[in-house]
Amino acid sequence: MRNHSVVREFVLFGLSTDPYVRPILFALFLLVYLLTLVGNSSMMLVIAADSHLHTPMYFFLRQLSFLDLCHSSVTVPKMLENLLSEDKTILVESCLVQAFFVFATGGTEACLLAAMAYDRYVAITSPLLYGQVMSNQLCMGLVWISWGLAFVDALLNILLAVSLDFCEDQTIPHFSCELSSLFPLSCSDTSTNFILLLCSSVLHFFGTLVMIVCSYARIVSTVLRVSSTTGRSKAFSTCLSHLTTVILFYGSGFISYLLPASGSPVEMVFSLQYSVITPMLNPLIYSLKNKEVKAAVGRMIRKHL
Repeated sequence: MRNHSVVREFVLFGLSTDPYVRPILFALFLLVYLLTLVGNSSMMLVIAADSHLHTPMYFFLRQLSFLDLCHSSVTVPKMLENLLSEDKTILVESCLVQAFFVFATGGTEACLLAAMAYDRYVAITSPLLYGQVMSNQLCMGLVWISWGLAFVDALLNILLAVSLDFCEDQTIPHFSCELSSLFPLSCSDTSTNFILLLCSSVLHFFGTLVMIVCSYARIVSTVLRVSSTTGRSKAFSTCLSHLTTVILFYGSGFISYLLPASGSPVEMVFSLQYSVITPMLNPLIYSLKNKEVKAAVGRMIRKHL
């Protein structure tokens, strides 16, 4: 085996090295991050304050808003710091911690979206039993299971990655630390890590996607049996926001993970969509065409005038 010096820190390549472009990117993504914080915090506040929104659907939406805050806050602050700083280094330990929370929050969101699809399935296929089936205990259980599975999955992957030696080129061609970007930098055998990450992705992300697709298949089958056009339209409209979120999350997420960690513009765009843009868009998706959320916001405004 060849001699090598073990790397103690990485360099995050970031979004751009152009000194004229970086301040513009900083201002843009600072605005996106602030909108993410304000939008998701407002959604959580409105749902908590208005008793009309104390239903399983909005309980899950409140959890989704909290997750979007967490997921965005894991990567964006460091990305903004690197856009202003000449020193783009990050300790190996800090990089692994960031990779853990990226994996954990992303995995939790995948499970939560599956739980939300099941909620819509029960609401449309068994409306008379909806309140009985989607009890507070079941909703809380689904949320805890989502967090638990994702954190255990992330912990297994990170604990195995901790034993790796990093001694090659220390530059990560990305704006954040993700496991798939770290493996090429290691001089240790990463075959076991790669297999575990692949199995985790297949079981966790594809598994939840299968559950979502099955739920919507049953929903579509039920709705098509409704004779009233108005009834079909109303049923589909209740799922539109969730379906849009699912497409944004899984579409950009899968593409960003399937692409090689090369730092190409295409890879950066999908990674930004997955980790930065989607958390900002979710509150807009669930509020712009949602009459109940609009009504709740109106009641809150009138109450404080």
